[in-house]
Amino acid sequence: MTIEALNSLDREAFAAAIGWVFENSPWVAERAWSGRPFANAEALHRGMVEQVECASFQEQLALLNAHPDLGTRARVSEASAAEQGGAGLDRLTPEEFEGLQRLNKDYRAKFGFPFLIAVKGSTKHDILRALQRRLQATQGEEYAEALRQVYRIAGFRVEQALGSGSI
Repeated sequence: MTIEALNSLDREAFAAAIGWVFENSPWVAERAWSGRPFANAEALHRGMVEQVECASFQEQLALLNAHPDLGTRARVSEASAAEQGGAGLDRLTPEEFEGLQRLNKDYRAKFGFPFLIAVKGSTKHDILRALQRRLQATQGEEYAEALRQVYRIAGFRVEQALGSGSI
């Protein structure tokens, strides 16, 4: 889809077309719609991020929790499955899988949301090291980092949706 075509859509169609980039949270696109027309993918991404930044803590937390645990074998969105597969998380050894599940559980217990990282360009080893390191963060530090990672993930997805590499 082109940015021009996206800009021409009504709110409902706009949210249906681009709402998936913020995992199962089409409210972000619905709110960003009023900022049209977007000049390019970067402007669209920035407009969507602004909506998350203006959202309530409860809405932001729900957005974080809409993401799956990394490496889970449960049903995840098509975008998450492809991203995790690209990082090798679909090819973990049984020991790696068990370790990742334990770390995910510890992380969720400490912070109240899943470990989030934009996996593009990372290996499963990079991700496991980041998870271990970030378990040492404070609640505030990790909440801010999780949102930054969600923004990066959404940026990659906007590029994918619009066929651009500008973000």
